[in-house]
Amino acid sequence: MNALSFFPADTVHVTVVDPGVGGKRRAIAIQLTDGFLVGPDNGIFTGLLSNRAIVQAVELTNSQYWRNANPSSTFHGRDIFAPVGAHLASGVAIADLGRAIDPATLIRLLIPVCTVTATGCTGSVQYVDRFGNVITTIPGHLVQGKAWSVTVGKRSIPGCRTYGEVQPGQPVALIGSHGWVEIAVSNGNAQYQLRLTWGNEIQAVFSP
Repeated sequence: MNALSFFPADTVHVTVVDPGVGGKRRAIAIQLTDGFLVGPDNGIFTGLLSNRAIVQAVELTNSQYWRNANPSSTFHGRDIFAPVGAHLASGVAIADLGRAIDPATLIRLLIPVCTVTATGCTGSVQYVDRFGNVITTIPGHLVQGKAWSVTVGKRSIPGCRTYGEVQPGQPVALIGSHGWVEIAVSNGNAQYQLRLTWGNEIQAVFSP
């Protein structure tokens, strides 16, 4: 989700995290105003669909554009999604890939939204990167230019610009390169130190 805006317009993004492969979930392609998405209809595109307009969406029913007409029941990434992505990138019209579907019927996960008040905003942990930095659902622009801190349980963590503004081993909140409020530990692992995981509530508090 965070990387899509860095790609050229009309890039085709094939994404496969598909525990329901071979089951009843739909195989889909989606045209956005700034690119294409190809993958399973299982909520994997929720974050992107929440802030981008959908031009059109199709269910991938035209086997002419698959690897073959009898795909493996366990490997649609190879047999359906990758070939479809290649055809899209080669200029095949999305409408040719299958039957049109109502974008409102696309599966979306129930991701808690960020709420804003006069004194701050409340979000949650959306993911943890490989360094143990905790990325929240609070957009950075909500705290940009303000004096602010983050509250985790009963602990207050200062809002700073860089990781180095606190001593090694100390937690810090900042706006990450992805544009979200992030909680880190200087030279450490915020996930382990603060015992945070996906879905935990995070509050950003504006200073008077």
